Amino acid sequence: MPDLPITLWITFAGVLGLLVGSFLNVVILRLPERMAAGWRQEARDILELEAEAAPMPPGIVREPSHCPQCKHPLSVLDNIPLFGWLLLRGRCRYCQMRISIQYPLVELLTAVLSALVVWKFGPSWPALAGLVLTWTLIALSGIDFRTQLLPDQLTLPLLWLGLLLALLPMFVSAPTSIIGAAIGYLSLWSVYWVFKLLTGKEGMGYGDFKLLAALGAWMGPVSLLPIILLSSLIGALVGGGLIVLQRHQREVPMPFGPFIAAAGWVWFVAGPDLLQGYMHLTGLR
Repeated sequence: MPDLPITLWITFAGVLGLLVGSFLNVVILRLPERMAAGWRQEARDILELEAEAAPMPPGIVREPSHCPQCKHPLSVLDNIPLFGWLLLRGRCRYCQMRISIQYPLVELLTAVLSALVVWKFGPSWPALAGLVLTWTLIALSGIDFRTQLLPDQLTLPLLWLGLLLALLPMFVSAPTSIIGAAIGYLSLWSVYWVFKLLTGKEGMGYGDFKLLAALGAWMGPVSLLPIILLSSLIGALVGGGLIVLQRHQREVPMPFGPFIAAAGWVWFVAGPDLLQGYMHLTGLR
């Protein structure tokens, strides 16, 4: 890597995060629609029905961005990450429809987290890998929050990438990565079936198992218990806050994937520091 000041690298990561965040918004919105259309077509093929007359939803890469209401293509200025939304004051230039706050939030979050990854690891290959992990977790969180789905198209490549990086090794050794992936999957799989046998209900989806397996492949089995505890704590705080603010009903299921992703990212970036701080507070060292 070129020998540049760390502040320059962090700034570059933040700017890159804004650009990637804009693309992640497209993934969050369009991937589930493409998946649903594909499932419908597969079902019709199995039932030997005619194909749907409606066209496929927009692709993730080729189709340009447009207003979801009036379908007018967005200009270059409208597409500037974060600043485009601010300049438009959160409304479409052509039909004045409100633009979801999701767009600037995802872009800002991606920029901040990308900068923190480079600040943590410096200009290095682990930082590049950490950026890929960060961006994938943001996309998965956004999709799960909107649709309660964690697509295999994202969780499985993340799992395989963690296993492949362990061959170097980059973060953990290969045996540790394999054990982490297996325990990550089986731990939530076991909880799922125990809960279902006791209550007859499904407490979580298989995507949660695969996401935790992917995090186990990246960070090993030692990280899994802290990730589960952190995700439960974050979920309780967020869920309780939304219920108190009456923005979420108690009987409506809440996706758990974003909390697993948030806890996994926190442990990836600050796990040793958090553990050291906990041991210091409890007098274990």
